Amino acid sequence: MAAPTERQYCRRLTLLCALLGTLWEVRASQIRYSVPEEREKGYIVGNISKDLGLEPRELAQRGVRIVSRGRTQLFSLNPRSGSLVTAGRIDREELCAQSPRCLVTFKVLVEDRVKLYGIEVEVIDINDNAPKFEAENLEVKISEIAAPGARYPLPEAADADVGVNSLQSYQLSPNHHFSLDVQTGDDGTLNPELVLERALDREEEAIHHLVLTASDGGDPRRSSTVRIQVTVLDTNDNAPVFAQPMYRVKVLENVPPGTLLLTVRASDRDEGANGKVVYKFRKINEKQSPLFHLDEDTGEIFVAKTLDYEDCSSYEMEIQAEDVGALLGRTKVLIMVEDVNDNRPEVTITSLFSPVREDAPPGTVLILFNAHDQDSGKNGQVVCSIQENPSFKLENSGDDYYRLLTAQNLDREMASEYNITVTATDRGTPSLSTEVHVTLYVTDINDNPPTFSQASYSVYLPENNPRGTSIFSVTAHDLDDNENAKITYSLVEDTIQGAPLSSYISINSDTGALYALQSFDYEQFQHLQMQVKAHDNGNPPLNSNVSLNLFLLDQNDNTPKILYPALPTDGSTGVELAPRSAEPGYLVTKVVAVDNDSGQNAWLSYRLLKASEPGLFMVGLHTGEVRTARALVDRDALKQSLVVSVQDHGQPPLSATVTLTIAVADSIPDVLADLGSIKTPDDLEDSDLTLYLVVAVAVVSCVFLAFVLVLLMLRIRRWHASSMLQTTNGRLTGVPPSHFVGVDGVQAFLQTYSQEFSLTADSGKSHLIFPQPNYADMLISQESCEKSEPLGDSVDSRFPIEDTPLVPQAPPNTDWRFSQAQRPGTSGSQNGDETGTWPNNQFDTEMLQAMILASASEAADGSSTLGGGAGTMGLSARYGPQFTLQHVPDYRQNVYIPGSNATLTNAAGKRDGKTPAGGNGNKKKSGKKEKK
Repeated sequence: MAAPTERQYCRRLTLLCALLGTLWEVRASQIRYSVPEEREKGYIVGNISKDLGLEPRELAQRGVRIVSRGRTQLFSLNPRSGSLVTAGRIDREELCAQSPRCLVTFKVLVEDRVKLYGIEVEVIDINDNAPKFEAENLEVKISEIAAPGARYPLPEAADADVGVNSLQSYQLSPNHHFSLDVQTGDDGTLNPELVLERALDREEEAIHHLVLTASDGGDPRRSSTVRIQVTVLDTNDNAPVFAQPMYRVKVLENVPPGTLLLTVRASDRDEGANGKVVYKFRKINEKQSPLFHLDEDTGEIFVAKTLDYEDCSSYEMEIQAEDVGALLGRTKVLIMVEDVNDNRPEVTITSLFSPVREDAPPGTVLILFNAHDQDSGKNGQVVCSIQENPSFKLENSGDDYYRLLTAQNLDREMASEYNITVTATDRGTPSLSTEVHVTLYVTDINDNPPTFSQASYSVYLPENNPRGTSIFSVTAHDLDDNENAKITYSLVEDTIQGAPLSSYISINSDTGALYALQSFDYEQFQHLQMQVKAHDNGNPPLNSNVSLNLFLLDQNDNTPKILYPALPTDGSTGVELAPRSAEPGYLVTKVVAVDNDSGQNAWLSYRLLKASEPGLFMVGLHTGEVRTARALVDRDALKQSLVVSVQDHGQPPLSATVTLTIAVADSIPDVLADLGSIKTPDDLEDSDLTLYLVVAVAVVSCVFLAFVLVLLMLRIRRWHASSMLQTTNGRLTGVPPSHFVGVDGVQAFLQTYSQEFSLTADSGKSHLIFPQPNYADMLISQESCEKSEPLGDSVDSRFPIEDTPLVPQAPPNTDWRFSQAQRPGTSGSQNGDETGTWPNNQFDTEMLQAMILASASEAADGSSTLGGGAGTMGLSARYGPQFTLQHVPDYRQNVYIPGSNATLTNAAGKRDGKTPAGGNGNKKKSGKKEKK
């Protein structure tokens, strides 16, 4: 039994210690001071920094401040001394009226701790108010038949002070008929009464003058007096008597003015005029007097002004009834005001911590506020709430204070600000509420890296791009704000073919635009892979990468390259053998070519452009194989020249040509024997070629000049007529100037009209050719002209004639054919098949002898230019604008040289009694020219 008893004793002792600790903590958090009233501003009440355990300089640093609830601030903090001082003069009577103790309570908030301390200051009364009567003069009427010992109440003096400073005594001036008796009431008030000591005789003395003095107990003592005039009346021996010694009434504070509260009644048993009673307020506070109205005749008490329970909850007053004989009766009236729910709750925000970082932990205090209702009871009980929001919660910290806390982590990217509505509702019927709207801003932290819209990018760029070309633009987005969302772009360092990536590609760090620093070549590489990095300016910065693949698109920028037959490096001419016994379709050789481009740009096709014997050989379109088209005959020349064109399928197409020399013989010795019989003429005969040339040029120039003048006159006349018409009716306003022909039109006409002269050195007459202008010339770009290689070799000539075309000529297209006017032969008029023929008659041989003056070995690699522009040999007008030296075969074996009996190819034909193919028409023309 001893063990349980001891255990119970320990448990009780533990509970007692916990209770004492709680009481000590509560008392420790309550700080009390006292201050006399009527002190000047700045009067030191107490050292609050010491009581809070702080240094004076820490008051401002820790955000220590006074929190009051909507009332005038009576005290303030001195940050230098750390003292609590008065904010102005404090009047205890105004503040606490007649309360025995005047206590002022408020809170001191230490903001960095978010902790409140209760402060209680007692205002000590000083004797600053003297007792005061309501009137300076008082008339008291006493009947002469009044018996000694009769008592008459005198007016009381009011003293606003309390304690010893309040009213302490009354004194009456000496008089033989009257004395003063002071009665102490239940509430401690002093009620002076005039006591009749001796019977009065109106006839002896009708009026008595007395002085009543009221004094307090303060130091120094204060007092006031009232003069009393006692009038002796004739006989009236019954005083009015009230039905109740005290009247009580309850009234709602919201009753309108003019409402009847109650009626007091007093009766007087006297008859006649002595029984008529008049009602008056005898004792009423100055603040209460304007609130109520008393009807002197009926005793009805009305509400004169609106009542307010929050100002005063009860009113007590005395009413006296007096008859004409000055007999008095007294009663008390107690009016109790009942509260109604007429005040909405008041919300005062004490501290607002905004903005708040989005990484604030749950439980962070955002708002500290006070909710108070001036009503009482349930009408003054306040409940606070916020709208449904999982991010926040509301806590009651006691003493009508609430704290708004974070309930979970915030995310600025989802909500950068919160509009929080705090609703304070009382428990009255009907309930009243107040809403306070608070905006909380969330500050950003760098918690989101930049993101790209795609996981990777593929970009296609044609090759040969200009330097500085914009390739692509990547864009990343960052959900953060301000500097945390400012994105900088860069390329991840890498090497491509031994060179850094930054030497190929650059990126704009602000916009993410990618630029090419070089002109890319598809043949060098087709694909570039790189990593683009985007990082923000946060602290620490966040970044992300994206893969970008750059694919180059091939352009037709490489001409076909002929691998076989290769151009000899020793200056000799490669020769292919074709036996005379070869059947049709016999494979003589094969042209092999490649193109460095890809795709369609590398598809090659082979065509036979020119042949010394048209129809003798054919070339495979896709294989490049050179085969015999028919059986060889004896009249076929020993040496055959073929010009084969290799063309790709790009846009525009590019081509290359190769000249094949085919020896028609069964063996090499046969070829050498035939070549040994060829002789080169020693010199050239003089002719009057120059004279004919000058005359021809002059005639053509005159005709052309006349044509141009006529054309200009016609255009000027048409323009003049149009101007006149425009002046007349104004209908031609705005006609583009391109509709009229001016100098530009003439220049375009000059560019499309050209003259070429083909001469033979040994002919008796000069031969001039005036071809029709070709308006279908194709124009090619300067770039294509620069890339195209010369298609053939030029031959030295003793008679160079310049003819530079004004507009560069385009290379032949894929379906190029010689027109009837451009076919080889005399003036391009001989008959032949549609594929074009090569001149093989005597007159055409004379036409070409001026171009072949060197030996047989020099004719293949001659460098001088004869006739028109470079590589044309003056034949562009005869064989079309596309005809160049590459189309001229090695004609050493197919030339007739005047003054010599040797005709290489034609001689063989004559011995065989055969006429060269396609030469009949040309022979006739040649004969006619020789006769001339």
